[in-house]
Amino acid sequence: MTQAPLAAKATRRRHDREIVALAVPAFGALVAEPLFVMVDSAIIGHLGTSQLAGLAIAAALLTTAVSVFVFLAYATTAAVARRVGAGDFRAAIQQGLDGIWLALLLGVAVIAVTLPTAPWLVGLFGASDTAAPYAVTYLRISSLGIPAMLVVLAATGVLRGLQDTRTPLYVAVGGFGVNAALNAVFVYGFGLGIAGSAWGTVIAQCGMAAVYLVVVVRGARRHGASLRPDPAGIRAGAQAGVPLLVRTLSIRAVLLIATAVAARLGDADIAAHQIILSLWSLTAFALDAIAIAGQAIIGRYLGAGDVRGAREACRRMVQWGVVSGVVFGVVLVLARPLFVPLFTGDQVVRDALVPALLVVAVSQPVSGVVFVLDGVLMGAGDGRYLAGAMVVTLAVFAPVAWGVPSWGGGLTALWWAMGLMMAVRLVTLWVRARSGRWLVTGATR
Repeated sequence: MTQAPLAAKATRRRHDREIVALAVPAFGALVAEPLFVMVDSAIIGHLGTSQLAGLAIAAALLTTAVSVFVFLAYATTAAVARRVGAGDFRAAIQQGLDGIWLALLLGVAVIAVTLPTAPWLVGLFGASDTAAPYAVTYLRISSLGIPAMLVVLAATGVLRGLQDTRTPLYVAVGGFGVNAALNAVFVYGFGLGIAGSAWGTVIAQCGMAAVYLVVVVRGARRHGASLRPDPAGIRAGAQAGVPLLVRTLSIRAVLLIATAVAARLGDADIAAHQIILSLWSLTAFALDAIAIAGQAIIGRYLGAGDVRGAREACRRMVQWGVVSGVVFGVVLVLARPLFVPLFTGDQVVRDALVPALLVVAVSQPVSGVVFVLDGVLMGAGDGRYLAGAMVVTLAVFAPVAWGVPSWGGGLTALWWAMGLMMAVRLVTLWVRARSGRWLVTGATR
């Protein structure tokens, strides 16, 4: 075998090791987070239907409030990774601290809005008179933990930028365990009901934030970074996050439109849609883990001025995305007789679910490439392009999705529209990746 194939094989192996080392722990941390709500649901579900309904409404509001600020993790990962690639660890930590201070400020602002408006926000969901008080109680108490949740996002971005995804995994698993224990004690032991569950979650989130702060502060002292808030750095972090905020809001709009259209199709269709969306989200977590690895790896290569390394890493991660998508698609098809009965025993729901699920399975390889390229461009700090591309995608998807009922289409047609949405994202991201305009080197973009 000649030297060139041997070198290429060694390069692929190096990238594979990097991807696995970052993506596997990232996947564990991503999966651990939704388990907080699952534990709350399991514990509160035994208190009564009204309490569980109240939790569902409050959890939806909290999830939206936190997910809107996910740019705290993504933008911080890219910025810190660039500094690491450039060999400036002090500046990398300093950049991360700016993100954490921004998270605290945003968290306080969210509390200031949520506490007085909680009844109104709950009312927007049309909660019943019996469920609304529980929703308001849970929302008001849990909102006190939002600053901690946002700090966790920002600090997770810091560690990912430092090429460390294991610590976030350990913290997420530990937080999940503490949350489960406190919920059980407060709800059943102390008889605090839904309020006890909310307090347990707040304490667990604050504990996670405290652990992250200890880790980041130690890194700051080790590398001589200042712990004081830097207004210029915080402002720069906010400005860098605006494009990613636009991207996130556009994605949330796509999901909300899809759910609204499914609701118009009928009860069986919306029930089937919720099941499919849960499965789609689960595969998205796995694919997003590769994207997170992409953010950290690409940011580091570009910070080090290694354009060739960034291109090779991107190419290898795209291959990972395709293979992962094919595997997930095959699993969804072959395993559907096993998991579909776990979700519903209603034959009407199953009849609506299965053909739409096959559409999701077919589109998984496309999703794999989309998630990877999304992560690559985030790692490159190409937020403006990502925002514009997602707005274009939303503009294409919205009229098609809203037209499904009027055209006589059902749930399967709606998920073909979702497939179209992913195809548009693939085209916009692929064009950008091929152009090479994202390959901007240096410690800052």
